[in-house]
Amino acid sequence: MNKTELVAAIAEKSGFSKKDAEKALAATLDSITDALVAGEKVQLVGFGTFEVRQRAEKQARNLKTKETIIVPASKIPAFKAGKALKDSVK
Repeated sequence: MNKTELVAAIAEKSGFSKKDAEKALAATLDSITDALVAGEKVQLVGFGTFEVRQRAEKQARNLKTKETIIVPASKIPAFKAGKALKDSVK
């Protein structure tokens, strides 16, 4: 499912127009993004949790040159599915 299909599904299930559904989806994604940028965790009970995880610095190898390189530490967004979502998918 892509964004257009998701907007259409939201509009159909909620009774919103597609334009309003797209605004609602954009506002939701913007709010989640803003919270993650601020270092906050976003928990949607029954669906899952969005959070930022710290990835440590590590050594890696360039496979072409066999040279060892250092991959710097970084922050990455992560999602952990909630129990209700896991049970639904089973």
